[in-house]
Amino acid sequence: MIRVLVVDDQALVRGSFRLLVDTAPDLAVVGEAATGLEAVDAARRLRPDVVLMDVRMPDLDGIEATRRIIADPVTAEVKVLVLTTFDIDEYVFGALRAGASGFLLKDTRPGDLLDAIRVVAGGEALLAPTATRRLIEQFVRHAPQQPASVELPDTTEREREVLALVGAGLSNTEIAQRLHISVSTTKTHIGRLLMKLGARDRAQLVIIAFQSGLARP
Repeated sequence: MIRVLVVDDQALVRGSFRLLVDTAPDLAVVGEAATGLEAVDAARRLRPDVVLMDVRMPDLDGIEATRRIIADPVTAEVKVLVLTTFDIDEYVFGALRAGASGFLLKDTRPGDLLDAIRVVAGGEALLAPTATRRLIEQFVRHAPQQPASVELPDTTEREREVLALVGAGLSNTEIAQRLHISVSTTKTHIGRLLMKLGARDRAQLVIIAFQSGLARP
């Protein structure tokens, strides 16, 4: 069972998300929060698998709340899926930098949102299609860059090939087809990359791929 914490300053929205999530046999809402500070506290108390996080909230916005949850050793393993009405670059970029594993708009179809929760809970990153390319371009343009000659310690040539394709936005199935390997082998390579590079999830692998020069916008 995937345990979900719903965070939004509007009670009606929280209730709608709770009803939707609880319709899935493998998902369950374990709590709600109406502000960023409440979200941080609830994450510590409840230890959910996934937090559905709004951006615009009183006392502490969702981006800062996400940063605090990820930075806290008690909740460092909690995955955050940011949901917002506004498709704004600042929100997308800020969510990823804060450690969020996903970013979606609130007009996402119900079934797609449930699938997104499962994907994020499984350790993969998920971004709204309209945000993906802009996010990568924002990161490359504004984020501090490592030297272009930076090397990836202890990674094999095959792992670097996989990392480059992750940076290009390919799914596990697409990577497997491109490299003529099985999906399970692809997942093994990605798991080893996460461990060797100290990355929390697939979103951070995308960042590393660009920082190392393996991927370019």
